[in-house]
Amino acid sequence: MNFYEKQKYILNTSVRKLSYLITKSNLSKTLELIGNPKQLFFRNLLSGIFRGIGIGIGVTIITAIILLLLERLVTLNIPIIGEYISDIVMIVEQSR
Repeated sequence: MNFYEKQKYILNTSVRKLSYLITKSNLSKTLELIGNPKQLFFRNLLSGIFRGIGIGIGVTIITAIILLLLERLVTLNIPIIGEYISDIVMIVEQSR
């Protein structure tokens, strides 16, 4: 193999690797999406809506768990902490 054949082989190998990586990363689909502003806007809108719904559900679940734990702490009748927590629980229940 002479110098030019080696360079040609290296170039072919590099082009094949690059082609494989572009195919694997779905770069062509990403470029098509960027080229279509309506579709990009619609996808971003939907992802934002679902992200907001997920955050709302997650915060609700975590708040409910915290309230349950606080209610259980009140039942332990710890003098100072129990009164403070019972005030918090009453405020939350009144706001429902």
